[in-house]
Amino acid sequence: MWRRTTWLPPLFSSSKRSLVSQIQGAYGLRIWRTMSSEIQKPEEDGTFPRGITPFITFVLGGPGSGKGTQCARIVENFGFTHLSAGDLLRQEISSNSENGAMILNTIKDGKIVPSEVTVKLIQKAIESSESHKFLIDGFPRTEENRLTYERIIGAEPNIVLFFDCPPEEMVKRVLNRRGESMIMQTRSRNG
Repeated sequence: MWRRTTWLPPLFSSSKRSLVSQIQGAYGLRIWRTMSSEIQKPEEDGTFPRGITPFITFVLGGPGSGKGTQCARIVENFGFTHLSAGDLLRQEISSNSENGAMILNTIKDGKIVPSEVTVKLIQKAIESSESHKFLIDGFPRTEENRLTYERIIGAEPNIVLFFDCPPEEMVKRVLNRRGESMIMQTRSRNG
Protein backbone atom coordinates (compact mmCIF):
# COMPACT_ATOMS: atom_id res chain seq x y z
CA MET A 1 0.00 0.00 0.00
CA TRP A 2 1.26 3.49 -0.79
CA ARG A 3 0.72 6.69 1.15
CA ARG A 4 1.03 10.33 0.15
CA THR A 5 3.75 12.49 1.65
CA THR A 6 5.52 15.76 0.91
CA TRP A 7 8.86 14.51 2.21
CA LEU A 8 11.69 14.82 -0.28
CA PRO A 9 14.20 12.01 -0.01
CA PRO A 10 17.82 12.76 0.83
CA LEU A 11 18.57 11.68 -2.73
CA PHE A 12 18.22 15.35 -3.71
CA SER A 13 20.70 18.00 -2.62
CA SER A 14 19.33 21.18 -1.03
CA SER A 15 19.76 23.08 -4.32
CA LYS A 16 17.84 20.34 -6.15
CA ARG A 17 15.08 20.37 -3.49
CA SER A 18 14.13 23.93 -4.43
CA LEU A 19 13.94 22.89 -8.08
CA VAL A 20 11.73 19.93 -7.13
CA SER A 21 9.48 22.30 -5.16
CA GLN A 22 9.22 24.57 -8.20
CA ILE A 23 8.36 21.62 -10.45
CA GLN A 24 5.77 20.44 -7.90
CA GLY A 25 4.10 23.85 -7.81
CA ALA A 26 4.27 24.61 -11.52
CA TYR A 27 3.13 21.25 -12.81
CA GLY A 28 0.86 19.91 -10.08
CA LEU A 29 3.35 17.13 -9.38
CA ARG A 30 2.53 15.00 -6.38
CA ILE A 31 5.28 13.02 -4.69
CA TRP A 32 4.36 9.76 -3.04
CA ARG A 33 6.64 7.61 -0.93
CA THR A 34 6.02 3.93 -0.51
CA MET A 35 4.91 2.46 2.75
CA SER A 36 6.21 -0.94 3.65
CA SER A 37 3.76 -3.75 3.14
CA GLU A 38 4.17 -7.46 3.41
CA ILE A 39 6.22 -8.48 0.41
CA GLN A 40 6.31 -12.15 -0.28
CA LYS A 41 9.69 -13.76 -0.73
CA PRO A 42 11.03 -12.72 -4.15
CA GLU A 43 11.41 -15.39 -6.82
CA GLU A 44 15.14 -14.78 -6.89
CA ASP A 45 17.31 -13.26 -4.20
CA GLY A 46 16.07 -9.73 -5.01
CA THR A 47 19.60 -8.37 -5.37
CA PHE A 48 21.04 -6.60 -8.35
CA PRO A 49 24.48 -6.71 -9.99
CA ARG A 50 27.21 -4.47 -8.61
CA GLY A 51 25.65 -4.74 -5.13
CA ILE A 52 23.73 -1.47 -5.58
CA THR A 53 20.04 -1.44 -4.78
CA PRO A 54 18.32 0.61 -7.49
CA PHE A 55 16.23 3.65 -6.59
CA ILE A 56 12.92 3.04 -8.37
CA THR A 57 10.26 5.63 -9.16
CA PHE A 58 6.96 4.57 -10.74
CA VAL A 59 5.52 7.33 -12.95
CA LEU A 60 1.76 7.06 -13.39
CA GLY A 61 -0.96 9.09 -15.06
CA GLY A 62 -3.27 8.95 -18.04
CA PRO A 63 -2.22 9.40 -21.66
CA GLY A 64 -1.38 13.06 -22.19
CA SER A 65 -1.00 13.80 -18.48
CA GLY A 66 2.62 14.89 -18.92
CA LYS A 67 4.51 11.77 -17.85
CA GLY A 68 6.97 11.81 -20.75
CA THR A 69 7.59 15.56 -20.57
CA GLN A 70 8.24 15.51 -16.83
CA CYS A 71 10.36 12.36 -17.06
CA ALA A 72 12.60 14.16 -19.58
CA ARG A 73 12.98 17.07 -17.14
CA ILE A 74 13.74 14.77 -14.21
CA VAL A 75 16.33 12.89 -16.29
CA GLU A 76 17.96 16.19 -17.29
CA ASN A 77 17.99 17.69 -13.79
CA PHE A 78 18.48 14.66 -11.55
CA GLY A 79 20.31 12.06 -13.64
CA PHE A 80 17.65 9.36 -13.59
CA THR A 81 17.30 6.77 -16.36
CA HIS A 82 13.85 6.78 -17.97
CA LEU A 83 12.34 3.37 -18.73
CA SER A 84 8.99 3.30 -20.48
CA ALA A 85 7.13 0.01 -20.09
CA GLY A 86 5.56 0.57 -23.52
CA ASP A 87 8.95 1.24 -25.13
CA LEU A 88 10.43 -1.89 -23.54
CA LEU A 89 7.55 -3.97 -24.94
CA ARG A 90 7.96 -2.37 -28.42
CA GLN A 91 11.72 -3.05 -28.34
CA GLU A 92 11.09 -6.69 -27.48
CA ILE A 93 8.59 -6.94 -30.37
CA SER A 94 11.11 -5.44 -32.81
CA SER A 95 13.79 -7.91 -31.65
CA ASN A 96 11.82 -10.65 -33.47
CA SER A 97 12.28 -12.92 -30.45
CA GLU A 98 9.78 -15.58 -29.46
CA ASN A 99 8.85 -13.37 -26.50
CA GLY A 100 8.37 -10.43 -28.90
CA ALA A 101 6.00 -12.44 -31.09
CA MET A 102 3.94 -13.42 -28.03
CA ILE A 103 3.78 -9.77 -26.92
CA LEU A 104 2.67 -8.64 -30.40
CA ASN A 105 -0.06 -11.31 -30.58
CA THR A 106 -1.28 -10.42 -27.09
CA ILE A 107 -1.53 -6.74 -28.02
CA LYS A 108 -3.22 -7.54 -31.36
CA ASP A 109 -5.82 -9.54 -29.42
CA GLY A 110 -6.52 -6.43 -27.32
CA LYS A 111 -5.20 -8.03 -24.16
CA ILE A 112 -2.70 -6.83 -21.59
CA VAL A 113 0.75 -8.41 -21.75
CA PRO A 114 1.28 -10.78 -18.80
CA SER A 115 2.74 -8.97 -15.80
CA GLU A 116 5.66 -11.38 -15.49
CA VAL A 117 6.79 -10.56 -19.04
CA THR A 118 6.71 -6.81 -18.44
CA VAL A 119 8.40 -7.04 -15.03
CA LYS A 120 11.19 -9.23 -16.42
CA LEU A 121 11.80 -6.71 -19.24
CA ILE A 122 12.00 -3.92 -16.63
CA GLN A 123 14.32 -6.02 -14.48
CA LYS A 124 16.57 -6.77 -17.47
CA ALA A 125 16.76 -3.06 -18.38
CA ILE A 126 17.64 -2.12 -14.78
CA GLU A 127 20.28 -4.82 -14.48
CA SER A 128 21.93 -3.90 -17.79
CA SER A 129 22.09 -0.19 -16.97
CA GLU A 130 25.03 1.67 -15.48
CA SER A 131 22.56 3.87 -13.60
CA HIS A 132 20.99 3.14 -10.23
CA LYS A 133 18.13 5.71 -10.35
CA PHE A 134 15.15 4.85 -12.56
CA LEU A 135 11.86 6.36 -13.65
CA ILE A 136 9.53 3.56 -14.75
CA ASP A 137 6.89 5.21 -16.88
CA GLY A 138 3.47 3.63 -17.42
CA PHE A 139 3.85 0.81 -14.92
CA PRO A 140 2.09 -0.67 -13.02
CA ARG A 141 -1.22 -0.47 -14.84
CA THR A 142 -3.04 -2.89 -12.56
CA GLU A 143 -2.86 -4.16 -9.01
CA GLU A 144 -1.75 -7.51 -10.41
CA ASN A 145 1.19 -5.71 -12.16
CA ARG A 146 2.22 -4.22 -8.82
CA LEU A 147 2.02 -7.51 -6.95
CA THR A 148 4.01 -9.29 -9.65
CA TYR A 149 6.68 -6.57 -9.55
CA GLU A 150 6.99 -6.92 -5.77
CA ARG A 151 7.12 -10.72 -6.01
CA ILE A 152 9.82 -10.82 -8.71
CA ILE A 153 11.90 -7.83 -7.61
CA GLY A 154 11.34 -8.32 -3.89
CA ALA A 155 10.80 -4.64 -3.15
CA GLU A 156 8.38 -1.77 -3.59
CA PRO A 157 9.25 1.37 -5.54
CA ASN A 158 10.93 4.12 -3.53
CA ILE A 159 8.60 6.80 -4.90
CA VAL A 160 5.41 6.86 -6.95
CA LEU A 161 4.70 9.98 -9.01
CA PHE A 162 1.09 10.37 -10.11
CA PHE A 163 0.18 13.05 -12.63
CA ASP A 164 -3.40 14.05 -11.94
CA CYS A 165 -4.70 15.72 -15.08
CA PRO A 166 -8.34 16.48 -15.94
CA PRO A 167 -9.70 14.09 -18.60
CA GLU A 168 -10.65 16.99 -20.90
CA GLU A 169 -7.06 18.26 -20.87
CA MET A 170 -5.65 14.79 -21.58
CA VAL A 171 -8.01 14.36 -24.56
CA LYS A 172 -6.98 17.78 -25.90
CA ARG A 173 -3.27 16.96 -25.54
CA VAL A 174 -3.57 13.54 -27.19
CA LEU A 175 -5.55 15.02 -30.10
CA ASN A 176 -2.93 17.78 -30.50
CA ARG A 177 -0.19 15.16 -30.41
CA ARG A 178 -1.98 13.21 -33.17
CA GLY A 179 -2.40 16.36 -35.25
CA GLU A 180 1.27 17.24 -34.89
CA SER A 181 2.22 13.69 -35.91
CA MET A 182 0.09 13.91 -39.05
CA ILE A 183 1.67 17.26 -39.98
CA MET A 184 5.17 15.80 -39.56
CA GLN A 185 4.29 12.79 -41.72
CA THR A 186 2.94 15.07 -44.47
CA ARG A 187 6.08 17.22 -44.35
CA SER A 188 8.39 14.19 -44.56
CA ARG A 189 6.50 12.82 -47.57
CA ASN A 190 6.58 16.16 -49.37
CA GLY A 191 10.31 16.58 -48.66
